Amino acid sequence: MSIKLSVKGEVVTAYLGGELDHHSAREMREAIDNAIEMNIPSLLVLDFSGVTFMDSSGIGLVMGRYRNLSRTGAELHITGASMQIAKVMKLAGISRLAKFDVGGFKVETDK
Repeated sequence: MSIKLSVKGEVVTAYLGGELDHHSAREMREAIDNAIEMNIPSLLVLDFSGVTFMDSSGIGLVMGRYRNLSRTGAELHITGASMQIAKVMKLAGISRLAKFDVGGFKVETDK
């Protein structure tokens, strides 16, 4: 599990890597939440291109960050997710909350 954060203007990007499961989700949540609190971004980008495995903890990570961002009106974008991870997120209803970019293609959202 790894996370790298980048802040450019009002955009915070979290580059996630490795396995995203209940063991790693807590550290990722804390790091992202700290970056949100310190920078108050208008956009949070979660880059899943380095994620090799994700269980339901990944869904919780995304939904919790969406909830935190909604307090300030910020947007959430998900990029780099494999087709399998994107499909799981869409089935979980994440596509109603965030914009998706999978493999360079925008995924239709339910918004």
